[in-house]
Order: sequence, then structure tokens, then C-alpha cells
Amino acid sequence: MSGENPYLAHLPPSQRKIGGNGSDPFTGMIVRKTTAEQAEKLENGSFNPFTNKPFTAKYQSILEGRRKLPVHAQRSEFLDMIHSSQFIVLVGETGSGKTTQIPQFMVYDELPHLKGKQIACTQPRRVAAMSVAQRVADEMDVELGQEVGYNIRFEDNTSPKTFLKYMTDGMLLREAMSDPKLSRYSAIILDEAHERTLNTDILMGLLKEICKTRRDLQVVIMSATLDAGKFQKYFDNAPLLNVPGRTFPVEIYYTPEPERDYLEAAIRTVVQIHVSEPEGDILVFLTGEEEIEQACRKIKAEVDEQIRQTDCGPIKVVPLYSTLPPSAQQRIFDRAPPPRKPGGTPGRKVVVSTNIAETSLTIDGIVYVIDPGFAKQKVYNPRIRVESLLVSPISKASAQQRAGRAGRTRPGKAFRLYTEGAFNKELIEQTYPEILRSNLGSVVLQLKKLGIDDLVHFDFMDPPAPETLMRALELLNYLGALDDDGELTPTGEMMSAFPLDPQLCKMLIESPKYRCSNEILSIAALLSVPQIFIRPNEARKLADEAKANFTHGDGDHLTLLNAYHAYKTNNDNPDWCWENFLNHRSLKSADNVRQQLKRTMESWDLDLVSTPFEDKAYFTNIRKAMTAGFFMQVAHLERSGHYFTMKDNQPVQLHPSSGLGHKPEWVLYHEFVLTTRNYIRTCTEVKADWLLDIAPSYYNMGNFPQSSAKRALEKLLSRRARVIEEDSRKSKKRRS
Repeated sequence: MSGENPYLAHLPPSQRKIGGNGSDPFTGMIVRKTTAEQAEKLENGSFNPFTNKPFTAKYQSILEGRRKLPVHAQRSEFLDMIHSSQFIVLVGETGSGKTTQIPQFMVYDELPHLKGKQIACTQPRRVAAMSVAQRVADEMDVELGQEVGYNIRFEDNTSPKTFLKYMTDGMLLREAMSDPKLSRYSAIILDEAHERTLNTDILMGLLKEICKTRRDLQVVIMSATLDAGKFQKYFDNAPLLNVPGRTFPVEIYYTPEPERDYLEAAIRTVVQIHVSEPEGDILVFLTGEEEIEQACRKIKAEVDEQIRQTDCGPIKVVPLYSTLPPSAQQRIFDRAPPPRKPGGTPGRKVVVSTNIAETSLTIDGIVYVIDPGFAKQKVYNPRIRVESLLVSPISKASAQQRAGRAGRTRPGKAFRLYTEGAFNKELIEQTYPEILRSNLGSVVLQLKKLGIDDLVHFDFMDPPAPETLMRALELLNYLGALDDDGELTPTGEMMSAFPLDPQLCKMLIESPKYRCSNEILSIAALLSVPQIFIRPNEARKLADEAKANFTHGDGDHLTLLNAYHAYKTNNDNPDWCWENFLNHRSLKSADNVRQQLKRTMESWDLDLVSTPFEDKAYFTNIRKAMTAGFFMQVAHLERSGHYFTMKDNQPVQLHPSSGLGHKPEWVLYHEFVLTTRNYIRTCTEVKADWLLDIAPSYYNMGNFPQSSAKRALEKLLSRRARVIEEDSRKSKKRRS
């Protein structure tokens, strides 16, 4: 678009070409002269300045609603701050409109499309990035994927025209690897910073560094809680803007006694509210997909029973979790069902969600919130190198966020399924940052790729424990990503190009050596998507029989591969998936992931090859390639019949979902699951010989703890030594 755009005619000539920017000669800081009034003229005009088309009637009606959001009243104050400071901390209560409006304020202020720049707004969750991008595209009267787009792992819905991009924090971090100055961006907004995800924490440290040399880069940190002082201090006493939410009072109820089963209690509470409380939608917080789907089924069944017995209204139950497809996620914004007959009791919508609905998304119409007080959290134990998703009590800050969801449209009620004493005495104030409870393997690899070598002095807001950092360095050293001096190796460079855990990256890179890179590509993709096998409660036997058709005796990874090959043979047919209890959505997603990983492999000239299927080594080669990545995740069968993990000697059991028909002496596992017992899930049989050949430095008996696994490996080594000695003796005899 040329600088002489007629739709910018109200701006002074000096501002038309570059959107009103000038440079302060003393600080080099970019100074903007656009005012809120000028920006609003652009919004109120008859033509869209971004598409050169007339605004639609839908745009005008949405605009009226936008002007009523609390954040709109502070537009001038926000722009004044952004014109005078490089960093801003903005605290906006739930429902203030900050996620949708602040990026638009910056777009109309900067007009980034005239400078060939972009504005990025990061979200911790994929669901939020997709749904907010769609909403903002509607508000700006543009097509999603054109001027406004989103970029999440394995899905890039943007175009060369895109100037406002919603993205997960992890995707912006990946961009920084190829563009360390983030030069394509004029402004970066870190939204939901209070969630303190791993990637957001690293981005905050990185942006502090980048902004020292890029004085033109604006950074806005947005948070929904009042822990703003910590963010201000971290960003060199950045100015703070407080935006009030559009909230009504919320009554909070506690249970008199602790609940034995929070899931049953939540379902019971939904039914009680539906039968006895005035109209208004219900939001229930649960911990994961399986639990949510189970609750949805039970709520529908219980309410159907109530409808037969009483005159209560119809109900619409909608699940919400991150792996739902976008179309299903949008159903949370549907209206409640109408009464069954004219003048009858109004219907009600029930949204059953993970903590996505805590801050990332705002659902209007919610009047009742049911909070069992739990969420799934990542927990890492560096001593035994185990990272698991555990159902843990939430923090007080999370409980307040959840309760606040009930007061959006009118006074609401929050039902906490725990006692008031438990809230006051047992819940921590704030959720621990993810960086303090995660395996940092991927993080260290990313930081090394970004050129940050001094990890100990990197400016983390909350520095991780030294032991966790040491474990990450050790892992990357054994995988060959870092040399003994901690420098990135050529293998490490290659590994950092894949958006995967380091072990999966190594497995992919090594696969051409074992002539099975096509198969390993499929396995890596299948391990990166939600479970492909469906096992509904009402048809478990049928589902198990269907899975048995794909089961491979040597391991679960090969079972996944068999199912994927059958899916492709049947032309990606959703009906075939349904008949065979396979998740079509997950398989389709795996297909997409595979294509992207394949492109990355091709860009690094990694051969895409396969061992002929008739060859006896077909499955053996695949298992060897997996061992090349996961040799640190191996368990050994003891005489007692129990498995123990290598080096750490943790007692574990094969997960009940495993298709291994026997108990092999050595198994490689994809994940360690902590529930009532220690389980290893997605397991494949491997051989001791492979471990010694593929990872000799890791399986160096000198630094191995005493265990039956060590004795078995030592026995094998001495047997090998005897064979070598015997061969040498025979060779000498022949020569003499």
C-alpha cells in the first residue's frame, strides 16, 4: 500500500508515510504522534484502511460493543504510555477486553502494514490463540488468515498480508531462533503473563536482551492478576496501567465437609443448580479430556432423568479442552437452548472445561461456577529425571480467577467443592512458575541456539534450580547436542530446528542410518498428537478387539505405526476410523505434523528411506532408531517380575494400555506416568546389545549404580570380551 493512502487523509502529511513515527535524536527511541482520536477516526470511517473496502454492517454493530468494553475508556492513557515507554505492564481483570482490544489499539496507532512490520500477541494456549484471532478478525472486518492470523505448533494460518498475529509463546520463541532480533515485529504483547509458562518466562528474559539494541521494539506485558509489582520490577520499573473488569459481585459457597469424589460432587452440583437456581449458564472446571467427556455424558443422563420427573428446562452440555478441533471449541459461545414449550422453563448451557476457561477465554452468560479445586500440572523431579502431569490443588489466585468468571453479565455464584478451611490453610497463594517444575532439556537447547551460553546468569524472573539445569545439560550431552564444553554441536543445531522434545529430535536425525526415516517420521508425528485409540466406557471390549488387529508383539510404537499405515491404506476414511475405534481427528493431525517434520528433514538433507517391508530387519531397524533417541528411557525386568528404570532404579510397571503380550527383559518407554502407581507408557522391546552399541558413553559401567541391570550388562560385556579374545586367538593361530 502506498504512503499516500486516501484513508489516512486526516493525518498530517508528515505522518502519512510511516504511520506517524519519528525518532528521538537523544535516545533513538521511536516516538509516535498518533492520538486516540485519530485512531478512532480510522475505525469510524466508511472504508476499512486495511482492505480498502467499505466496512460491513456487522463491523459497525461489533464496534458499538467494543466501545463499551472497560479497556476502551483508557485508550488515550495506554497510547500515551506506549509513546513514552518501551515496556508497559498492563493488569486487566477478566472481561476488560484487553486481549482483543490492546493489539488493535496498537495496530491503529502504528499502522504496521505501511512499514512491512507485524504486531505479535502471544498466548499460553493454542485454543486461545485460535479463538481470539477469529474474534479480532471479525472485529477488524478482515478475513482470518489474511490481515489477522494465528500461528500455533503445526498450524500456521497467516499470509504475507498478516500484520497482527496471535501465536503461542512457543512459536515466537522458535522464530527468535532464526531471527534473534525479532526484526519483523514492531511490537510484542505477552498476554496471560501471570500464568508463567516456561516459554513466556524465557521470552521475557529474551525481550529484555533484544530491547537493549532494538529501541524501536515495544513490549506490553498483560496479566490478569494483581502481582504486577514483580513484573514492573523485572522490566526496570515499567509503568503500570490498571484496567478494571466488567464484573458483578459473586457469592462464594464452600462445602461443609471435604468431598470424597470431586467429579461426582461436580455432577451433582450441576443438577442441583439446574433444578433449583434461576436461569444462567454454568461453568464447571475439571482436569482433563477423559474426565470432561465422562462428566458431559453423566450430566446429560442425569438432567434427562430430571426432565422426565420435573418441569426443569432443557440443557446443552459443551466440553472444552485444548485438543478439541476449532469448530467444536466455538460451541462454547452458542446460546442456551430455548424452553421446550412457549412460556416454559428456559434452557441452560453447561460448559465443562479445563483451566483454559480460567483466564484465556471469556464466555459470556456464565452465572454459576463449580470449582473442585484441582488442575493438571506438570511436575519434574530432577533426582529421578521424571516429568509427569499430576492432578494437583490449585492456588488461591486461580480460585479467585475461577470465581470471577461467574460475575461477567450479572451477579453470580461460585460453588467451591472444598471447605473454607482448606482454601485458607492448604492452597498456596500463587501457582509455581512452570520453569521451577519442568524438565529444561528443550529450553537449554533453545537458549543455546539463541546464542545464550551463560545459562546460570541468564535473566530469569525466577531462576530454576541448578540441579534441573545440570540434568538438562547432561541429557543434551548424552544425546550429542552439546559437546563436553557445553557448546552446541552440528547435531544440536539440527535438533533445535524441530519443534519436538530433544529425544524425538535425535530419533529422527538418526533414523536414516537405520534405513527407516519414513517410519520414524510417522511414529514421531503420532507421539505428538492426542491418543489415536478410543476406548469408550460403554464399548471397552469392542475397542480392545479392534486395537488387537493393529497390535504388534514387539511394542506399542509399532502398534501405532500399524494403525497409521492402515488409516492411510483406507484413504483417511473417517467412517473406517469410527468402525475401528480410532480417533480420526488425531490421525489427521498426525498427518499434518508428519508433513511439517518431513519438510524440516528435507531442509537438512536428511534422507527419507525405508527398509523393504519383506526384510526381516524392517521392525528391528525401527526399534534401533528409537533406541538412538530414547536410550535414557529404558527399564529392566528384575527376577521379582518388576521393572526398574536404568540408573535411577525406580520401580515401575507396564501401563495397562500396553499391547506387549509378554514381559521383555529390556523395554524402552515414551513416558513415565505417576498415578496410583509408577507406570511406563508406550513401551517397545529393545536388546541389551543395542544399548551398548548405540549409547556406549551412557552405558559406561564405571558410572552405573549397582543393580541387576548393571550385572546383566556386565555379563554381556564380559561375554563379548571373551568372543573378541577367542576370535583374536584363532586369527593368530591361522597366521602362524
